[in-house]
Amino acid sequence: MAKKTKRESLRTRKLRVRNKISGSSQRPRLAVYKSNSNIYAQLIDDINAKTLVSANTLQKEVSEGLENCSNIEAAKKVGEVISKKAVEAGISEVVFDRSGYKYHGKVKALAEAAREGGLKF
Repeated sequence: MAKKTKRESLRTRKLRVRNKISGSSQRPRLAVYKSNSNIYAQLIDDINAKTLVSANTLQKEVSEGLENCSNIEAAKKVGEVISKKAVEAGISEVVFDRSGYKYHGKVKALAEAAREGGLKF
């Protein structure tokens, strides 16, 4: 049997997490995605298949003042912006979806910034 690639292992972990959690309009899913150059976060209502709020490092309000859009500082900024937008939309509780990534580094920084911004999970 051939060894799994990193991408296949990530997909397996992602599906394992997604089978256990689901977002609703009252408590949406906070999904995190990170590429080599950017970080993305969305609040998703899985029942109605709608994205309620999103933030990423491609947006000018987030990328202003950042030297690098793929580091921990950028993740903190995305967490702050997503929590601010969520509170404005009347959302206070979410389900955190780390998308198979380990809970450290950028993912942890984004989650802690979102908690400090007023989201509960």
